[in-house]
Amino acid sequence: MLAKIYRPAKNAMQSGKAATKKWRLEFVLANAPRPDVLMGWISGADTNGQVRMSFDTKEAAIEFARTHAIPHQVIDPPEAKRQIKAYSDNFAFRRREPWSH
Repeated sequence: MLAKIYRPAKNAMQSGKAATKKWRLEFVLANAPRPDVLMGWISGADTNGQVRMSFDTKEAAIEFARTHAIPHQVIDPPEAKRQIKAYSDNFAFRRREPWSH
């Protein structure tokens, strides 16, 4: 029962980043979900996949996993590649491609 510790990404439907500040501990599914024979719904026997725990810091999540002897994997978030620019940078001389209509 391996757990992964990560910070969730920003929701694409919202502009805020409030949900990305906490760290999450989530268990990896042991068995793949399978369709139910009678109804056709997806089901699984592993209930640990439903467990999600939030922590304020990465260290708190790691400490919880260690005290309860849970094997874990820490996934650090990637660095942001976004550059803050001004509107005037669209018309700057140092632009890679010339500005035109």
